[in-house]
Parts: sequence; C-alpha cells; structure tokens
Amino acid sequence: MEAEVDKLELMFQKADSDLDYIQYRLEYEIKRNHPDSAGQKNPVSVLKELSAMKSRYQSLYARFKPVAVEQKETKSRIYATLNKTMTMIEELQKQTDLELSPLTEEEKTVTEQLKSHITDS
Repeated sequence: MEAEVDKLELMFQKADSDLDYIQYRLEYEIKRNHPDSAGQKNPVSVLKELSAMKSRYQSLYARFKPVAVEQKETKSRIYATLNKTMTMIEELQKQTDLELSPLTEEEKTVTEQLKSHITDS
C-alpha cells in the first residue's frame, strides 16, 4: 500500500512539474511568435486554464497527504502489534517448555523481514 501512495505522490509532483514546463513553453512561444505583444500584459486563456489545473492538482495533493500519513501510522501500529504478538508467543513457549522444530528458511526470511520493518518504522 505504501508503494502505491508513494507512486501517487510522485505522479502529482511530476504533473506539477510538467504544468510548470508547459506554462514556460507557452509564454516563450507567445513572446517569440508575437514580439509586438511581448511588452503588453496579455492574459492568455490557455495559461489561465493551466494555472487552474495546477491549482486543482495542488488541492488534490493537499487532500492526499493526510491519507499517506495515516497509512504510515497504521503500518507502524500493525508492525508493533505483530512484534508484541511474536514476543508473547516466544514467552509462552518458554513458560510451557515446548520444544519447537527449527524454523524453515521461509519462516526465517519472513521473521527477518518483519524485524527489519519494525526497526525501519
């Protein structure tokens, strides 16, 4: 889920950058192709629409940001709960003197991944 959130964030940033570039190119082309109007303040409707689009993207990004924060907090709580559960299981195993078979390679890998996620959070 975090990868999708990061991907959306990058898409918004790229769209914002693309809109800035398009606006710059339009202004440049207007000045180059219509030098007689370069000194005048001539609001071009396309540029107005472009500014409106950029504003909408920024608004969407602002609404999207709290979702990303909440997603990270939820992930952190899940990892904490999993860690707590794993610790409780280990303690119960020690208290009951259960002898368990060694972990498989897959179980070891998953355990290490979980531990690395917990320390990263």
